[in-house]
Amino acid sequence: MLQIAVTRHGPPSVLKARSVPVPRPGAGQLRVAVRAAGVNFADILVRQGVYPGAPRPPCVVGHELAGVVDAVGEGVDSVWLGQEVLALTDYGGYAEYHVLDAHRALPKPDSLSFESAAALPLNYVTAWVLLAVMGSLRPDQTVLIQNAGGGVGLAGIDVARHIGARIFGTASPVKHPFLTRRGVDSVFDYRQPGWHEQVMESTGGHGVDLVIDPLGPESWKRSIDLLAPSGRLGMFGISDLAASGIRAKMRLAGAMLRAPRFSARGLVTGNRGVFGCSIHGMYEARGKLNAWLGQILRGVSQGWVRPHVDRCFSLEDAAAAHEYIQARRNTGKVILSPGGVPRPPDGPDP
Repeated sequence: MLQIAVTRHGPPSVLKARSVPVPRPGAGQLRVAVRAAGVNFADILVRQGVYPGAPRPPCVVGHELAGVVDAVGEGVDSVWLGQEVLALTDYGGYAEYHVLDAHRALPKPDSLSFESAAALPLNYVTAWVLLAVMGSLRPDQTVLIQNAGGGVGLAGIDVARHIGARIFGTASPVKHPFLTRRGVDSVFDYRQPGWHEQVMESTGGHGVDLVIDPLGPESWKRSIDLLAPSGRLGMFGISDLAASGIRAKMRLAGAMLRAPRFSARGLVTGNRGVFGCSIHGMYEARGKLNAWLGQILRGVSQGWVRPHVDRCFSLEDAAAAHEYIQARRNTGKVILSPGGVPRPPDGPDP
């Protein structure tokens, strides 16, 4: 079978296709013939060597997939054979086949293509935890979604709309019309000086109740200043540090030195909360993850979960997919499609 490996830390060109034997499922496992695999900023950071706890090269990245079960191991009911499933994975998604524990697979909704289904496990669960679980967002509150045009950003818009909150977002101007159609009440150009003041003006000087921020330490400093009393900052990435090779590691070290130091006294006197979120860090908490993903799947049937696929790449074009995301050209999800010509992306409207 074909898989895409990170051969060493560095630019997208270090992603190489290699042929390996098709894996066999062990006891309690099943094998999925992968039809679509999600591409995430975490994959880029692993490739660059700055993702905490990542395996060393050579390794295969990819944390979410959708496909068809084509083999089961000992102790797994044969009813799984032929079922269309989606799953959150502990690496290994950039491949034609993937073996995982059976309890990690969930049935794919019939209403979704494989590509749209692969957009759910990581992005939507991350958004649900950030907004509904740890962020405790309520219908009468406001949320600022940094990088609202990304995969987690669009998922966050759906979650916030479902909750009934007022939504602010940051994005480059070309993405503003789309985000407005998706349900963002006010969109700000993060590259323009003074956008922070515009956010405060939009809240009558009160500030926002929740900020979710995937950008990194420099952005976190600004985000916490936008919080209202009792506001919360949810940090879930360092995508602003995307560079190449040793430069990425140097930028990470420098950014960590400049990261905000949240003192207990400052948080208490400011009546603000700060938390972090890493779904991969909770990979072993399968009960919670399956419950959250189950909530998202119910949202599909209820109509409020609307995954948007921006672009599909063939598996062999994984390097081009990384370049596309790293340049922030995507609005929504980027997908790898093993074993066939990728389907057209979703249209411009939600």
